[in-house]
Amino acid sequence: MSRKFLETESPSWVTDGLISEAQRQQLLARYPPEAQPLGLLPLLGSVLVGLSALSVVAANWQALPVALRLALLLGSLTGSYAAGSYFLRRGNDDLGHGLIGLGLILFGASIILTSQLYQLVGYDASGLLAWVVAGVAVSYVYGSRLLVLLTVLIGAAVQTYCVESLGIFSYVTAWLVVGGMGYYWWRRPDAVSATVLAVGLLWQAGLLIIVLHAKITWFFVPAMAIYAAGDWHPNRAVGRAIQVPSLVAAYLFMFGLATFGETDAYANILRPPLLPYLAALGAVFGLSALGKRAQGRLASLPEWLLLLPGFYLSGGLTLAVATLVVLYAHAGSVLARANREHDSDQLTLGAVLFVAATAVAYFKLTWGFMDKSLFFLIGGVLLLGLSWYLRRRNAQVLAAAAPPVAQQAGTPPAPGNDNEPEAPAHNS
Repeated sequence: MSRKFLETESPSWVTDGLISEAQRQQLLARYPPEAQPLGLLPLLGSVLVGLSALSVVAANWQALPVALRLALLLGSLTGSYAAGSYFLRRGNDDLGHGLIGLGLILFGASIILTSQLYQLVGYDASGLLAWVVAGVAVSYVYGSRLLVLLTVLIGAAVQTYCVESLGIFSYVTAWLVVGGMGYYWWRRPDAVSATVLAVGLLWQAGLLIIVLHAKITWFFVPAMAIYAAGDWHPNRAVGRAIQVPSLVAAYLFMFGLATFGETDAYANILRPPLLPYLAALGAVFGLSALGKRAQGRLASLPEWLLLLPGFYLSGGLTLAVATLVVLYAHAGSVLARANREHDSDQLTLGAVLFVAATAVAYFKLTWGFMDKSLFFLIGGVLLLGLSWYLRRRNAQVLAAAAPPVAQQAGTPPAPGNDNEPEAPAHNS
């Protein structure tokens, strides 16, 4: 249930006598105001204006005098920051942050163009590091999710350049993003910034695995470390937001293993040394479990089922059955938690995961020996039956959550309650 829905519908509930005004205020207090959406128009505007300016200048760059080139760079940079500060003082935050973001983009362009201007050949990323430092700095100064997004993107771009062009991994860039923006997320919790940061950190982790030429499954050690950080954050919604990208990556990996892991051809790319890998993943698991316990979130511990190293099993039926069991157990844990918490959204997610696991099991285990017409007929019947059962279960969960709400609102118990005394009969 969203606050916007409550603000819209709750006055009519008070008018109809379903709840009192005091109870309405309690409901509103339970659902705090939602964060303002990220201003995509200022972001897109900043990017398009920046690209336009860069294309015009780049087309005539060599023909311009050196002094004019420097003047253009400095003028556009200072002009963007000055205009952004002006609109921020006037209370136009979206436009102001958009212009500050444009200034951040132009700062990076100035570094690159100045390097070309003086024919400076870069064998390291020291110049581009200043761009990341500037992004972290302006994010703290202005406290804008737009600037957080740009900084994470800049960090990813600089790291990609280091890996692709220089063949190195810039640990300084990684630590600027992890430490600078991670501390920003911890001190200024925000769901959008958390998700953006998690995706950026996963990108950094993937590039590190590429540079180190390590088994790709090592990726899940830093990925689940990001997940563990969410377990320790006191704000449940924000902690959950930073965990979702890691969970999605783990689920897609397990789903792909269940679908395509028929043979041992994957052994050379998926199987790291057993003991070091389990020790590292176990340490992260322990950190996550301690965080869940400290914040009272142990119910989500079964999400770690997705990290069971089934790729150490031989391919074929053994691996297929093992991964399907994991997918079913994970879907069942989501459904069980949704049932306990009366969470319809989690119930829907669990239903989708259950149907996905059933579809994989059906295709993997029956396609080879069942006639195609019978295959599709039974599959359709199974999916229709699952749809009916899950809809029925969803209705039962919502119905179970309704009586407490009705009692809080002062609705009298339904007739026929054994504990309710009967009204005295009146003689005619």
